[in-house]
Amino acid sequence: MQTILGSGGTIATELAKSLVQFTKDIRLVSRNPKKVTPSDLTLPLDLTNPEDIDNAIAGSEVVYITIGFDYSYKEWQAKWPSFMEHVILGCKKYNSKLVFFDNVYMYDKEYLDSMNEETPINPPSKKGTVRAELVQMIMDEVEAGTLTALIARCADYYGPNIVRNGMVREMIFKNFAAGKKANWLASDKFKHSITYTPDAGKATAMLGNTPDAFNQVWHLPTASNPLTGKEWIETIAKEMNVKPSYQIATKFIVSIMGLFMPIMKELKEMLYQYDRDYIFDSSKFEKRFNFTPTPYLQGIKEIIESDYQ
Repeated sequence: MQTILGSGGTIATELAKSLVQFTKDIRLVSRNPKKVTPSDLTLPLDLTNPEDIDNAIAGSEVVYITIGFDYSYKEWQAKWPSFMEHVILGCKKYNSKLVFFDNVYMYDKEYLDSMNEETPINPPSKKGTVRAELVQMIMDEVEAGTLTALIARCADYYGPNIVRNGMVREMIFKNFAAGKKANWLASDKFKHSITYTPDAGKATAMLGNTPDAFNQVWHLPTASNPLTGKEWIETIAKEMNVKPSYQIATKFIVSIMGLFMPIMKELKEMLYQYDRDYIFDSSKFEKRFNFTPTPYLQGIKEIIESDYQ
């Protein structure tokens, strides 16, 4: 049995599609889980409840964490550490391997222009501090020999078929489709890597089913030579056959918007990811698994064909 904690989200759905190549025993756990493939088992549970977490893990060979709590530091601080503590306890109890789908929030912001698995951990944000704590909890157990686990780390992401699908989807694709200007954060001059969600799902499934991939960190496959914010907008506009009109949400604008919109208030501390090059190196995974990430233009074309035609 391989179990996904937090089914229904962007990455969980792509992961569930890919896991069928390795097993027919897939269990999807969330408050209201829905099958992705006909053979999936669904288990409706509250993953903020320790007893439910234990029940979700019982009998699992591999457990994948893809849950997403509300995008709020207070919410993360209140829920993530407790959740991770009980997942680790459950995995140790049932001898389950753990795969944590992670982001780059804990990396030192001075190294964002060349992120790899060895990038220094020095979170520049409150949400990044929470993420670093979670990784430390896992790796402490790994180093102690009490848990078999891996970190599958992703850049910002984009992809087809999912409504909630990252900043590029929200800021560019949806706005252009609605006849509005696109948005970008902080500055349009810097390169910004973005992971294609079908690649992320396939890669996470591959890692979870490769015994020697455990007890280390992996960057999920992401195309090299990323576009700048301006190039992202212009390329998507060209493929959608619309004018590349856009506006920049500067730190000042985000601060003002944050007075009225909670999500913008939460985004303010993350703007450092857009005021410098954000380049994500996945060569370790690509070499180990002979995997070529989806090129950016191809990903853009597939999203438009899937969702906007």
